[in-house]
Amino acid sequence: MVLEYDVIIIGGGHAGCEAATASANMGAKTCLVTMDMNKIAQMSCNPAIGGIAKGQIVREIDALGGQMGLVTDATAIQFRMLNRSKGPAVWSPRAQCDRGKFIWKWRSVLDETENLDIWQDQADELLVEDVAMAQQQAKRVVGVKTIWGCELRAKTVVITAGTFLNGLMHIGRKMVPGGRIAEPAVPHFTESITRHGVRSARMKTGTPVRIDKRSVHFEDMERQDGENGYYQFSYMGQPRPLQQLPCWVCYTNEQVHETLRSGLADSPLYNGQIQSIGPRYCPSIETKLVTFPDRPQHLLFLEPEGEDTNEMYLNGFSSSLPMDVQIEALKKIPALRDLRVYRPGYAIEYDFFDPTQLKHSLESKVIDGLFMAGQVNGTTGYEEAGGQGTLAGINAALKAGSTTDKTFELQRDEAYIGVLIDDLVTKGVDEPYRMFTSRAEYRILLRQDDADARLTEKAYELGIAKKDRYDWWMQKKQAIEEIEEFCRTFPIKPKNVNGALEAIGSTPLVYGCKLEDLVARPELNFEKLYTIVPELKEHIMRLPNRQEEIAEAAEIHIKYKGYIERERMVAEKMHRLENIKIKGRFDYPNLTAVSTEARQKLERIQPETLAQASRIPGVSPSDINAMLVLLGR
Repeated sequence: MVLEYDVIIIGGGHAGCEAATASANMGAKTCLVTMDMNKIAQMSCNPAIGGIAKGQIVREIDALGGQMGLVTDATAIQFRMLNRSKGPAVWSPRAQCDRGKFIWKWRSVLDETENLDIWQDQADELLVEDVAMAQQQAKRVVGVKTIWGCELRAKTVVITAGTFLNGLMHIGRKMVPGGRIAEPAVPHFTESITRHGVRSARMKTGTPVRIDKRSVHFEDMERQDGENGYYQFSYMGQPRPLQQLPCWVCYTNEQVHETLRSGLADSPLYNGQIQSIGPRYCPSIETKLVTFPDRPQHLLFLEPEGEDTNEMYLNGFSSSLPMDVQIEALKKIPALRDLRVYRPGYAIEYDFFDPTQLKHSLESKVIDGLFMAGQVNGTTGYEEAGGQGTLAGINAALKAGSTTDKTFELQRDEAYIGVLIDDLVTKGVDEPYRMFTSRAEYRILLRQDDADARLTEKAYELGIAKKDRYDWWMQKKQAIEEIEEFCRTFPIKPKNVNGALEAIGSTPLVYGCKLEDLVARPELNFEKLYTIVPELKEHIMRLPNRQEEIAEAAEIHIKYKGYIERERMVAEKMHRLENIKIKGRFDYPNLTAVSTEARQKLERIQPETLAQASRIPGVSPSDINAMLVLLGR
């Protein structure tokens, strides 16, 4: 049987779901191929969305018309805004979700998306043809063949296969092929891609034990509640409807560590079974013991998996040690002395593809029409996958519906998604890539509160963001501008405010000023100013809805105006290098004016612009200056 589509998405994880809905919402006839329709957008590890920098990515997905934020809000059982003690540039939302409800909410989103079919099957072979392009022979994807013999034909294909490609799971010395516990691995498919010149390698990740909460002594743990404020992920969603549940904190101890060390000889990480590199910033408990041998304890979080289940997730105890060692060690923690588990932790190795062989649109440089997103690009995390899936789905739909080379790309000063993709395609990966705020040089421009300001109008022009989302942003934009104008023009007289200012430890005024001058003071915020300047609160209370969100966005814009403008000027200077196209203009092997390392890296990656070349590790500022001189000649 042969089925015809514009776009095919391989894999129903977080990248695949965002790619499928993005493509279909842009009008492309799309097919999502997944092995199990009942595990759509499965949270393979922690049932949580967001976190440091990751929360910003989810808000960007939402601002672009994506679904992750809406699904998260609908299924959240705990919400927290991280980094509130620091500046708003690094505030990061995070939500614990009901794992089962998250899946079924995503499933209903897919079922209700027009132009989208779901095909339950397993991809077995990528179909590629040789074609004449730009007066030379090239390769172009034309579809996939499944294990059941179905042939799915399309103009573009997006691979979002997660950890399933030749997946191999490890618990102690026991190894079982699989892409996830109790789910089969996908053999052959990697080889059907690499035979065309796409480079692949192996990575490793892991997950912790799952615990029966009926066996836990919560009285011996520290309770950690979430926040009940107005924050949420989606700019469009409703407040969290589910019961909000606490997380719990405990620690390992020397008895735990002693038991774990006794099993290191059987650890796949240390007995030679696992050769691939795992995530540096999410190490296993055995890696923590080896790396920090003098540390007497390690922090663990026990997190609920849902409203209606006894299953709990032990964050911080990722492991692939033998199952008896894992369980015996955990029983040495007082709160877990009567521990019962649903399953032990395990490690998994899987194939990924070298992301430096991708364009910034996430299209392959080797096979025309082939896009990749998620862990197959060497990343880790649902949010990084969802951001890539959104961009890959948009660009796959654009290419399928156009004879031009139009693409949608995000710059490093426009989105964390732009930082993520630029890092992948210019620097490559030697370990699973995880996003942090420290990776972005324009953090003040990439705040979680202004993702809609940065991206929604672009998404509406593309057609992925619908009119209701655009109309809400325009209403919000106008409200923010009105608040800023009010603060810019409202006069403040010293006699009216000095008593209140002194009472809260703020310097009294000598002369009159405008309200924005008070807002700019570090010790003052809108909440404190409501009592000092009641007209401000009256102005904000007249807003039609989401008053706190709008007020916070306006306050941040006023308070950090100088920093924002300065960072935007720096970004604009870098854009000048982004505008200098260099692809095809240099014969890198013979470019003696730059270093040998730079020649090798430039030849392998083939950057599009001088700015991209400047971000490649091993290409120095003097190499860039030499290339500028040669371009001038």
